[in-house]
This record gives sequence, C-alpha cells and structure tokens, in this order.
Amino acid sequence: MDFLKQMSIIFAVCLVSNFISNILPFAFPGSIISMILLFVLLLTRVIRLRQVLDAGDFLLGNMAFLFVPTVVGLMEYLPVLWENILAFIVIIIVTTILTFAATAYTVTAVIRLQQKKKGGDK
Repeated sequence: MDFLKQMSIIFAVCLVSNFISNILPFAFPGSIISMILLFVLLLTRVIRLRQVLDAGDFLLGNMAFLFVPTVVGLMEYLPVLWENILAFIVIIIVTTILTFAATAYTVTAVIRLQQKKKGGDK
C-alpha cells in the first residue's frame, strides 16, 4: 500500500504540472514543470524523500521500458528522419561537444571551490 501512495504522490504532481502547462500562455512541457515542482516540494520539505523514494527508484530502474512507446512512435516518422539525417548528425555532434565542455567546466569549478574551501579551513 505504501508504494501505491508514493506513486499517487508522483502522479498527482504530474497531473498538477500538466494543468499548469495547459493554462500557460506559451508552450512549456508538463514533464519539465513536474520535475521542477517535485524538486521545489522536496526542497521545501512539503514532500519528504521517504514519501516518494521507493516509487522513484522503481521508475528509475525501469526507465528503459518507458522509452519503448516513444521509439516505436518514431518509426512512423522514419522517412522524415532520413530526409534530415545530416542535420540530426550535426546537432548530435555539436550538443555532445557542448555537453562535454559544460560538464568539464562544472567539474573543474567544483574542484576549485572544494580546494579553496579546504584551504580556508586549515
């Protein structure tokens, strides 16, 4: 029964987020609003981590299966994808490089901050 409560909390946050997404005057994905809303609720301790931990672990553990309907849906648009394959490849390469650069910069900045903090504690 505890698992059902946890899933209900997560789905309630998703439902509220989709409602917010529908009333916004611009397009914004409800799933992104859900993540932000859940993060804020956890940060403010309106929802405790233990209240959604098991359901979250279950969803993360089965994430690969959740992508199957999306991939199958893409098969319907395969001709369109092949027409734009060069653009997709360029986008993939550029965003991969940007992601690597952002990650490296962030890790470097965090290491410097940690070293500075350790240096100030001595």
